[in-house]
Amino acid sequence: MGSGAAPAISNHVLDIILGRSSTKKFADTPVTREQLDVLLSAAVRAPDHGLLAPWRFTVVEGGSRAVLGNAMAAGLREISPDADSETLEREASKAWRSPTLLVVSAVARSHPKVPEIEQWVAVGAAIQNLWIAAESLGLGAAWKTGSHAYSPVVKRALGLDDSENIIGFIHLGTPLSKGPVRPADFASRTRWL
Repeated sequence: MGSGAAPAISNHVLDIILGRSSTKKFADTPVTREQLDVLLSAAVRAPDHGLLAPWRFTVVEGGSRAVLGNAMAAGLREISPDADSETLEREASKAWRSPTLLVVSAVARSHPKVPEIEQWVAVGAAIQNLWIAAESLGLGAAWKTGSHAYSPVVKRALGLDDSENIIGFIHLGTPLSKGPVRPADFASRTRWL
């Protein structure tokens, strides 16, 4: 290593990134505590200007998904009072899409050199790290938001502070089916100077 040579690029990591797609259906097997420890360790290695650690993680498993599901339905009822019982039930079922759900929130702090947007982006990078780590362990992931990500009812049910903003509901588990891999269309969105 003393020769200054760059380490070899891991094709496994590139394969995961280039083949990334959301898991559509999960097996009922929960993610283990050991796997969650690895995922969270990978997440907090994300770039973080100012070392502010603006991320917060709430693990929702087992019966706790009912608490979240009920809050999601209540949050929808708040913004759509005329929602019928079938719609509310469908909203509540979103908490049961996977055996393990990781709610990732951001707590931005006032900092003279690190604007809030950089802190939010750091949380997004943490989610991406977590996703790559999940795939490397043979797990699937799906990043969801929706109106319940902005619902005070949902935030209260999860025990989040008012200062926390939900960035994503990350569904985790053994994948049974995955969505298609999107084309890597960067050419139309790239400028060369």
